[in-house]
Amino acid sequence: MASVSGAILAVCSCTVLPLFAGIYKKGAGLGPAVTFLFSGPAINILAITLTTRKMGWELGLARAIGAVVFSIVIGLLMAFIFRKEEAANNDDDGMFAGEEGRPVGHLLAFFGTLVAILLFGTAAIPFWSKIAIIFALLSFLAVVLTRWYDGDEVKEWLVETWRFVKLIFPVLLVGVFVAGVLKAVIPQHWIETSVGGN
Repeated sequence: MASVSGAILAVCSCTVLPLFAGIYKKGAGLGPAVTFLFSGPAINILAITLTTRKMGWELGLARAIGAVVFSIVIGLLMAFIFRKEEAANNDDDGMFAGEEGRPVGHLLAFFGTLVAILLFGTAAIPFWSKIAIIFALLSFLAVVLTRWYDGDEVKEWLVETWRFVKLIFPVLLVGVFVAGVLKAVIPQHWIETSVGGN
């Protein structure tokens, strides 16, 4: 399940890190969490479609199959290598132990709104339309949070979100800066000679 669940999420390598941490923190185990970490960015629908359209269906299929197979192998290796540490950490009943069940509609409204904000925030639509849609979605999210979640759950969610922003954002800025510097410093003909002109 961990190896193919990334197919429905359009996540990049930096976006998959909070998801990996959340899956691991909830008790799914290091093997499944690492499997998701490796396969998520490689097999999302957008990546497979672009690979297939630009490089052919053979490479697109190889990417999909290879990502799933390699992520499972890597996840199994990590679970085997760190089995003693995992055994020491498994003192609860597993994922979502001790949590009360939440209706599926509440979860779909919460996560669906977050995904809609992500999609409309990056959509190629007029600026003011984008602002209006995002404002409406944020208003709906506020209603969902105040009606179906208590203050401690919302606070915990915001604290975790802020912690991941502090963890990822500086690294992302440094990475973008280094990539920009390298693009300006390395002559383009070196890259074209090494990997082709496209």
